[in-house]
Amino acid sequence: MDIWRFQELVKDEVTAKRYFRTLWQKKYRVFCHACGSRQSYLLSDGRRRCKRCRCVFHEGSGRWINLVKLSCREWLWVIHLFELNSTARTAGKKLKLSYPTVLKAYDVIRMALLDSTASGRELLLSGEIELDESYFGGKRKGKRGRGAAGKVPVFGLLERDGVACVEVVPDVSAQTLLSLTIKKVKRGSIVYTYKFHSYDSLMCCGYRHLTLDHGSTFAKGKVYINGLEGFWSYAKERLIKHHGVSKHKFFLYLKELEFRYNNREADLFSLIARCLLNFGPKRL
Repeated sequence: MDIWRFQELVKDEVTAKRYFRTLWQKKYRVFCHACGSRQSYLLSDGRRRCKRCRCVFHEGSGRWINLVKLSCREWLWVIHLFELNSTARTAGKKLKLSYPTVLKAYDVIRMALLDSTASGRELLLSGEIELDESYFGGKRKGKRGRGAAGKVPVFGLLERDGVACVEVVPDVSAQTLLSLTIKKVKRGSIVYTYKFHSYDSLMCCGYRHLTLDHGSTFAKGKVYINGLEGFWSYAKERLIKHHGVSKHKFFLYLKELEFRYNNREADLFSLIARCLLNFGPKRL
């Protein structure tokens, strides 16, 4: 979203609320979050009551955006700063909001993005697929790559001219990597990897498997892993600014980066706003 359009949206609370209302209403009809009925009537306090299940609700009820008590205008600012990759602490200072409030809002955005990504992940990757593992975190300097102590292993799959998919894995054993590949990649696809024994059985699983010796060359014709290497660099560069991410939240940050990478040509602001207006858990 361009800056002029954004400034128009945040000029007052009424305009900000109108923007969200255009997104959460379907054909200008309000849906009950409990039963999905369109039949409701307005109460004196501005809320609505469903004629079918008698549930009292407002426009944000049951949606991710309702999990943090911010005004619509404040939410637009939070989304904008999140889109610009500002940290929660920096955003809190700019908006004069407490750090815990902005951090919770950021986490809600990440969970909403993860939820929307998971709901649309039925299709398998196909065509030419790059596979690779990388390691994140670790407090101590020392051995790098496979076997590095205190680091989190991450398995990545990238469809050339398509999307990337990354998953935190307990290890990089053949069983772990092959099971994820079979789950996410269509049989018959061409799979590119570095020479690593965990990938040796890919040919037997119905894939055309081409390998590259990373120790001697980075590319051999169409056999390269440069796409995933680019994603690893992209992800690690952006995680550095957070000055450390806790292990139990690392998956959310990783999937956020996957979402950003896969939607790098799209209007990220509008995508985030739409994800926040999807129905989510009642509370965190």
